[in-house]
Amino acid sequence: MQEVIDYIEEHIKGDINPEDLAQKAGYSPYHFYRVFQKHTGYTLMDYVVKRKLQYALHELVHGKKIIQIAMDYGFETHAGFTKAFKKCFGSPPRLYKIHCPKSLPQKLDLMSIHQKQTGGIVMQPMIVKMPSFTVAGKTFEINMGNVAYTREAPAIWDQEGLADGSIERLLYSSLAPNKHGEYCINLSSANVEDTFIYLFAVDLDNDTSLPDGLTPLEIPAATYAVFRTPLVEVEKFASAIKGTWKYILEDWVPHSSYEVDEDAYDFEYYDEHCHYWDHERVYMEICIPIKERG
Repeated sequence: MQEVIDYIEEHIKGDINPEDLAQKAGYSPYHFYRVFQKHTGYTLMDYVVKRKLQYALHELVHGKKIIQIAMDYGFETHAGFTKAFKKCFGSPPRLYKIHCPKSLPQKLDLMSIHQKQTGGIVMQPMIVKMPSFTVAGKTFEINMGNVAYTREAPAIWDQEGLADGSIERLLYSSLAPNKHGEYCINLSSANVEDTFIYLFAVDLDNDTSLPDGLTPLEIPAATYAVFRTPLVEVEKFASAIKGTWKYILEDWVPHSSYEVDEDAYDFEYYDEHCHYWDHERVYMEICIPIKERG
């Protein structure tokens, strides 16, 4: 399967024949499609189109004209390319390119993805400049090693008040934020090795008074790499979050043109897309403050 992934990368501008890929993998086409989706989290052609669009976006960022890019990557028209792009990324290419990483899409390592248990392939992040905003919530402190690099927020969701949803209900009833969504923020200092301090919070709007027992926090303006975890069933959600953290810190950051901005906060963001009672498969976002490497 890794050879198939590598072949797609090497021939990303060419015509990719699914039957040729199945033969390369040694499977019948029917079985190959099933195995491919199991390993990557995408159907074969959905994956191929997404990778084509990621490489096309890189060329767009570096000044190449859309019509030439569309032709190079096998889209017959400018309109066809734009339609496929909007379906994949949710916005037209000219708008999305301002939120695109400057480096090439990273080569995929299926063994690493499998070991990290991400539940599928983590696609390129959006690069977003966020203004400062304020949140408020409850802090939790637990003892765990390697705090600076162990982002295991799902592991503490069994803390009193989180597992039964009572803290979440308290925050929404007392703060009534305009936007639905919960933030999970690591407040631990890099100098502290055995304690993890964690803030579970929602937006604190300007005209809202803060009840006793809740902690406010201003998130400074910063540039963020915003990653979505792969779509997974709810029973795989926690492992997908941990696996995505490992991918970000061990694979994406070291090989990107960015470094983590230590003056801002990394955080997880959960909105209605993680409501398993509404969605068959769920995802959340991990936001990493970044800056260009010096």
